[in-house]
Amino acid sequence: MMGAGKTTLGRELAERLGYTFVDLDDYIEQREGHTIAQLFESEGQEQFRKKERQALEAVVHQYNGVVVATGGGTPCFFDNMDFINQHGTSFFLDVPAEEIMQRLLASDLSVRPLLAQKNETELKDFIVKTLAARRVYYEQASYTLSGKRYNIDQIESLVKP
Repeated sequence: MMGAGKTTLGRELAERLGYTFVDLDDYIEQREGHTIAQLFESEGQEQFRKKERQALEAVVHQYNGVVVATGGGTPCFFDNMDFINQHGTSFFLDVPAEEIMQRLLASDLSVRPLLAQKNETELKDFIVKTLAARRVYYEQASYTLSGKRYNIDQIESLVKP
């Protein structure tokens, strides 16, 4: 889920493992020459999700030894969660909705197309509903890590070859 800490944790894990780190949204922006918000606005969510899947496949085939922080919706479209699990070890960062809301409120919501125009009440409703709808996909991950903070040593031990 957005705001769960995928990028922060992913960077640290990649560094510890000596792997390349890829934030899938950043990869898409570089590849397409537009921000995620621009892609959503100009092409719509369906087309964006197709580009997201293509980028996911490209990253898996481009890098040997990579930690990927996907967008929060990535696992929920096509058979992306199956694809992710077939090509690596996946983690669901199960952060409480209230903590996600606080993290997102402390960030720039304008860069998140699904949140850009929401007030605090709408944001909370969106997080609760979206997390509930996506949970079925997220729970297909190899591992679920629950809470606000994670033990990087434990995570590293789960993925070390």
